[in-house]
Amino acid sequence: MKRQMLLAATIGLAATSLQADVIAPGDVVMTEYGEVTESLTGVPGDPARGQAIMVDRGQGNCLACHQVTALDHEPWHGEVGPSLDGVATRWDEAALRGLLVNADTVFPDSIMPAFYKVSGFVRPGDGFTTRPAPADLQPMLAAQDIEDVVAFLMTLTDY
Repeated sequence: MKRQMLLAATIGLAATSLQADVIAPGDVVMTEYGEVTESLTGVPGDPARGQAIMVDRGQGNCLACHQVTALDHEPWHGEVGPSLDGVATRWDEAALRGLLVNADTVFPDSIMPAFYKVSGFVRPGDGFTTRPAPADLQPMLAAQDIEDVVAFLMTLTDY
């Protein structure tokens, strides 16, 4: 019983220390070229989870705008954004992380959502009910979600 309690306490402490390392959206540092060189969590991304986030219409929904040959088994690839085939040969992790955090930094006229931004919007809120956004506006994706999507994108080396 003591061992189980010690194990539970250790796991709880580890989880708390992992959460303490997460960079909050307002504290993200971008280079002059829009790169985010520091991991948002300090935890390596999981490419399989990143792929799931990309195709999930309730999360990343990347396929709504981008075509990805490696995901041909998924329906409804978009043509609004560039193809993500070979994206890992064109961009490094820091650049991809920056694009996911806030693509407007690199491409000011982009319609790509800022997936890890919570302030600086013109009028955030619910466009259908005209209610304002909550005071504690949350990013579209969590910090680890960003790291997972970056990990998946880094697997896309083929054109």
